[in-house]
Amino acid sequence: MFSILAAAFFIFSFQLAQAQASEWFWLSSDEKYTKYFEPDTVKVIRKAQTNHGDVPTELEGWTKTTYTFGGADETIRNYEIQSILPDPRLLSYSLALLRINPQNRTIQYAREDFYDPSGKIIWSKTDGRIKEINSQSFDEEFYTAIVDEVFRQGETKQRLSDNRWISLYTYTNPQGGTTTLTADTTTMRLRGANLVLWEWEETRDASNSVTMIKFMKKAVNISQGTERVMVADSKQWTPQLGWKPIVDEMNGAYRMIDPKSPEYSGMERLRAFVKGYSTWVNRYSLE
Repeated sequence: MFSILAAAFFIFSFQLAQAQASEWFWLSSDEKYTKYFEPDTVKVIRKAQTNHGDVPTELEGWTKTTYTFGGADETIRNYEIQSILPDPRLLSYSLALLRINPQNRTIQYAREDFYDPSGKIIWSKTDGRIKEINSQSFDEEFYTAIVDEVFRQGETKQRLSDNRWISLYTYTNPQGGTTTLTADTTTMRLRGANLVLWEWEETRDASNSVTMIKFMKKAVNISQGTERVMVADSKQWTPQLGWKPIVDEMNGAYRMIDPKSPEYSGMERLRAFVKGYSTWVNRYSLE
């Protein structure tokens, strides 16, 4: 047992040393964070056999994040480690080993090490929770960069493109208020007849003030013209309450889209997208 643990520790230590010595590829910068990844550390860990060949289902890669004072302060509060790092100036950068499932757009921090300005590890965390990547994710750049390194399908290009979001419909009510629904094409993936995606619905009153936002993960049955909201992942915003979990009156069941409703034009738009961009919505598929 000791020899097995020692070997595992040696392998991880080697990986960490390799990541520390890597040439980092810049991804993005803002007033709080600068993000990098190391292409040479990206590996395919698992594959699935399909009728169209072996398809990678688990990827690994190392990333690096450097912090300004504001970014360090926010990170310390998010991880609730104020007792360990009371001074944000002590947090300089972090290295993370990410595990990615491209079929479900999920990411897991297998290990994170946080460093002070002298390069000393001051805190570490392992086996972080698995989370899905969408437009609101801090880790979106990491996800698209690592997936592109393996598949070369243009995840990063689509994330940055002007046509990432497509309009599904805009409805104006008799009082002059509007509801607009847009769909995030980067999240679209076809599972049988179901198109899984994230949508952004924004409602404004007649004075153009935002009264509600819904950020929803949906499964849309393209052939039947039905949809359901995946409540566990979705949320909504109002000026009074801020962001809260979405309450689904259908309890997760599919609902039929009325062909006479404004929403039906959105269904037709999705059908056209699936037909016109079949390769994109079926990327990394195991079917």
